[in-house]
Amino acid sequence: MLDSYFKITERGSTVAREIRGGFVTFFTMAYIVALNPLIIGLAKDADGKFLGGGDAPNLAAVAAMTALMAGVLTILMGVVGNYPLALATGLGLNTFVAVGIASKMSWADAMGLVVMEGIIITILVLTGFRTAVFKAVPAQLKIAISVGIGLFIALIGLVDAGFVRKTGGGPVPVTLGDNGTLVGWPIIVFAFGLFLMIILMVKKVKGALLIGIASATVLAIFIESAFKIGPNFNGATGAVNPKGWGLNVPAVPTDIIGKPDFGLFGQFNLLGSFDRISLVAGILFIFTLMLSDFFDTVGTVTAIGYEANLVDSEGNIPNNDRILLVDSLAAVAGGVGSISSNTSYIESAAGVGEGARTGLASVVTGVLFLLTTFLAPLVAVIPYEAATPALVIVGFLMMTQIKKIDWEDFGIAIPAFLTIILMPFTYNISVGIGAGFISHVVIRIVQGRRKDVHPLLLLVSGLFVIYFLASPINAWIG
Repeated sequence: MLDSYFKITERGSTVAREIRGGFVTFFTMAYIVALNPLIIGLAKDADGKFLGGGDAPNLAAVAAMTALMAGVLTILMGVVGNYPLALATGLGLNTFVAVGIASKMSWADAMGLVVMEGIIITILVLTGFRTAVFKAVPAQLKIAISVGIGLFIALIGLVDAGFVRKTGGGPVPVTLGDNGTLVGWPIIVFAFGLFLMIILMVKKVKGALLIGIASATVLAIFIESAFKIGPNFNGATGAVNPKGWGLNVPAVPTDIIGKPDFGLFGQFNLLGSFDRISLVAGILFIFTLMLSDFFDTVGTVTAIGYEANLVDSEGNIPNNDRILLVDSLAAVAGGVGSISSNTSYIESAAGVGEGARTGLASVVTGVLFLLTTFLAPLVAVIPYEAATPALVIVGFLMMTQIKKIDWEDFGIAIPAFLTIILMPFTYNISVGIGAGFISHVVIRIVQGRRKDVHPLLLLVSGLFVIYFLASPINAWIG
């Protein structure tokens, strides 16, 4: 029954590979359950209230709702879209909601804008517009998007592990480790996990990424028990320890099961924000959310499709309309759940790298997220440094697709180049996509090949121009 519904054999996979892939995807993105509360759970709205309307933060409730929505939506993606793609609260989007939107209104009003954005994107899917835009993008630009995302997630892995860090100042924005030096046991754990995965992959061992994450986590627990390293940042004291662990400090949990708090569900006000801000400002907020959400997903779905070898000769994805519909509904669900817009996660590529090819892997990931609402202490066992090597490996796998780009055609090569480099350099998928689209249109027009550009690509490129100029436009209109 599983094979028939999910087309496991047809896509060259097995149930065991799907299960392994589901576990790996979960382990590489489970950090969102701990990180999202720190982003939106600690921020205050315009009334000085925390999420939920209280005078004190309720991080447990944010974590529980984050895990619940991720679980339900990822299972929905697996069952409806039959695609190895997991969803959760979007990083970047949640920061924009917390800092850029909630600071101008109440949390309920801000989540109402998120719901409105999700409704608009859902309408675009149901009318066929979102799918049409996806198909209007040239196949080789889709490959460039996939390659760019590969570099992006590799950089995410290196940064989260502390292998690459921001500099304190000067002309160079990032450097190796702490001021050019690799320090601390967490880096040893990262290197151990990375080389173990490489060795297992070279030896063609099944479950290489999963084994690497589990082994690195065990090593991290032993190291923390022996040396008491602690976190790299202590929120209570503000102390910074460059030799400390990233988000999670590995330790054997004393409490395994906890009762989840889902009290944040339904705390949104659909139209209340317009009592605090102008209509134009509200539209700009929604537009910024929508464009980022819209094209981050296009890039993620494309990258996963190429990595899983699920695309046709034109770069189109099976069940594309269903996949985009679930992702659009996820934006609505995120606002309804008061945890910011939910979207597709590029970390799903880690599961694909482990062999996942169908929605069964997503179902497995979703079930694990649902269990996390009760087993949150177990998620805290896995440090960044143990999970992020998988992102670096997957970045390499996605980078191999670059050979399919025609570097002799400037109308493709230059946009592809800008797409690839700007994703990691700006830490933003949508910026890379926008730069690629705009430069492709401009070059084709200069070449006298306007007819080679799909009308929808012209429209979207114009929207990206507005997106890039949003700040001066907002300043101009006051």
